[in-house]
Amino acid sequence: MSQSSQFALLAQRRFGPFFWTQFLGAFNDNVFKTALLTILTYEALSWSAMDVGLLNNLIPGLFILPFLLFSATAGQLADKFEKSRIARAVKLLEIVIMLIAAAGWMTHNLWLLVAAVVGMGLHSTLFGPVKYAYLPQQLKPEELVGGNGIIEMGTFVGILLGEILGAVLVVRKPWGIELVAGGTIAIAVIGWLASRGIPVTPASEPGLKINWNPVTETIRNIGFSRRNRPVFLSLLGNSWFWFYGAIILAQFPVYTKDYLHGDYSVFVLLLTVFSLGIGAGSLLCERLSGHKVEIGLVPFGSIGLSIFGFDLFLASLNYTNTASVDMSGFVAQQGSLRILFDCIMIGIFGGLYIVPLFALIQTRCDRKHLSRTIAGMNILNALFMVTAALVAMALLKAGFTIPQIFLATAIMNAVVAIYIFSLVPEFLMRFMAWLLIHTLHRVRSIDADRIPEQGAAVLVCNHVSYVDAIVIMAASPRPIRFVMDHRIFRVPVLSWLFRTAKAIPIAPAKEDPWLMEKAYVDIAQALHEGELVCIFPEGKLTATGEMNEFKGGIRKIIDRSPVPVIPMALRGLWGSMLTRSEGNPFERSFKRGPLSQLALVVGRPVEPLHATPELLREQVLALRGEWK
Repeated sequence: MSQSSQFALLAQRRFGPFFWTQFLGAFNDNVFKTALLTILTYEALSWSAMDVGLLNNLIPGLFILPFLLFSATAGQLADKFEKSRIARAVKLLEIVIMLIAAAGWMTHNLWLLVAAVVGMGLHSTLFGPVKYAYLPQQLKPEELVGGNGIIEMGTFVGILLGEILGAVLVVRKPWGIELVAGGTIAIAVIGWLASRGIPVTPASEPGLKINWNPVTETIRNIGFSRRNRPVFLSLLGNSWFWFYGAIILAQFPVYTKDYLHGDYSVFVLLLTVFSLGIGAGSLLCERLSGHKVEIGLVPFGSIGLSIFGFDLFLASLNYTNTASVDMSGFVAQQGSLRILFDCIMIGIFGGLYIVPLFALIQTRCDRKHLSRTIAGMNILNALFMVTAALVAMALLKAGFTIPQIFLATAIMNAVVAIYIFSLVPEFLMRFMAWLLIHTLHRVRSIDADRIPEQGAAVLVCNHVSYVDAIVIMAASPRPIRFVMDHRIFRVPVLSWLFRTAKAIPIAPAKEDPWLMEKAYVDIAQALHEGELVCIFPEGKLTATGEMNEFKGGIRKIIDRSPVPVIPMALRGLWGSMLTRSEGNPFERSFKRGPLSQLALVVGRPVEPLHATPELLREQVLALRGEWK
C-alpha cells in the first residue's frame, strides 16, 4: 500500500461507516461529559448543593464504572452475535440515553444527567470489543496497522473536538443548554445512520454460551489471555499507556492554572497539541512499520514517553511567567514552545506505542476469543485509570508538585518498560532490527507476504553478513527460530540477541556431533509446534560474495518434518562492514554511504517432496540475481 492508502480506507464500505460510527460515539461522549462538567464548575449552585470538586471526580468515575461491571458480558456478546447488528443496537441505545440527558438538561435534574453519564459509559463498554474485533475481520493483514492508526487518530480527535464543542456550547447564553441537549441527540442519530452502512461481519463464535456473572467471566478471560504471553503482556502494556495518559492529562487543568498561569484557552491548547500528537503518531505507524505489525515500534514509543515526560518536567521548571495569560499570551512567553513541543511529542510517541500493541493483540489472539480478550483489556484499562488517579492523589498528598509528578511518571514508565521487555524480549529484538534497517540500511522487502502468518515452514536464505538474521526478522510478520553456526551464535553482543531470539546453534558433526544432533531435535520440535525456522544452508558466511553450495542438512530437516520450504535471497549486503569481504570494514561502509540500500526477496513455497539442496540453491540464486 502507498503512504496515503490508509486514508483510502475511509472511502470503502468495509471501513468508512465503521470509522464514522466510532468517531461520532467518542465525539458525543465528550460533548456531553465536558458540557456537564463545565456547567457544574461555573453554575454549580443552580444544579446541586454538592461539592463541585466531588462532582468533578465522581462523574468521570461513574463513566468508567460500566467498563468494570459489563466489559466481560460485552465481550461475549461481540463474539456471539453479528457485529454490524450490535453496532446498530448500541447506536440506538445512544439515542435513548441522549433523550434521557435532554430531559435532565431541560428540567435541571442532575440525577437524570448522572444516569446518562453511566449510560454513555455502558454505550462505550458495549462498543469497545466490537471496535477492535471488527477490524481483523474486514481488513487485510497489511492494512491492519493503518486501519488501527486511523481508528486511534479518530478516537482522540473525536475526544478533543467533543471537549472543545461541549465547553463552548454549554456556556453560550441564552440557548447553551438547549444547544447541548439537541446537539447530542443529533450526533447520536447521525452515528446511527452511519452504523447502517457497516457491512455484515459474522460472529466469531455463534455457539457461545454467555456467562452473565461478570466476576467469573472476567477471571476466565484474563486467565485465557495469560496463556499467550505476548498477547497478555500487550494487554498490560496497553493498560499502562492509559495509566500514563490518565496521570498526565489529569494534571493539565491545575498545571495550566497554577504553573502556566493560563486561562481555559491554554488548557484547551495543551489538550489540542497532545491529541494531535496521538493522531500523528498513530498515522505515522503506517509509514514506520512498513505496512505490517511492527512491534519494534513499541519500545521506541516507550522511550519517547519517558524522554519527553522528563523534558516536560525540565521545561516546567524553566517557565518563569507569573502573569495571567490567554492562549496568545502563553505562546509568546519564553519556554512555552518547549512545553507545547513536549506535549505533542508525548502524544506522537504514545501513538507509536499503542497502535502496534492493538495490532499485535488482533493478529496473535485466538480469533474466536478476540472480543472477550478486548473486553478483558477494557477492564484492565479501567483498573489502571482508577489506580492512576489514586497514585496521583498519593503523590500530591506526599508533597509532589505537578512537574515532579510528570518526572515520577516518566521514571515509572521507564521501569515498567524495562520489566515488560525483559519478559517478552521479542519487543526489544524487533526494535533493534527496526533500528538497524532504518539507520544503517534501507531495506526493501519483495513478496514478504509469502512468509506464512500461521503454521510451520522452513525459510532458506543465502548467508552474506552477520546481521542476515536481523534483516529477515525485521521483514517477517511473526517470530522466527534461526539456525546458525555455533561460532556466529557466540559473537559478542550479537550472541545475547540470538539467545534471546531462541536461535538454534548448530555445529558440523566432526566438530561437535552432540550439538549437531541437538540442533536437529530442536528444529523438529519447533516445526511440530507450528513455528517458523530459518536456516542458511551454505553453513557459513560467503567470503567472496558468491553463494556456496547448499549442504544436505535441509533435506534431513524436511525428512523429519515435512513442511513447506520458502526460498529467500538477500541483495545488497555484500561489502558492508558486517561481511567478510576484503579490506578495511569502515572504509567499505564509507564507500557504500549512509542508509545503503538492500532487499530481501521471498520466493514461492516449495513442497517438501521437491525441496532438494540443489533446487533450493537454484531458486535462491535466481531470486538474488546479480545484485550481491
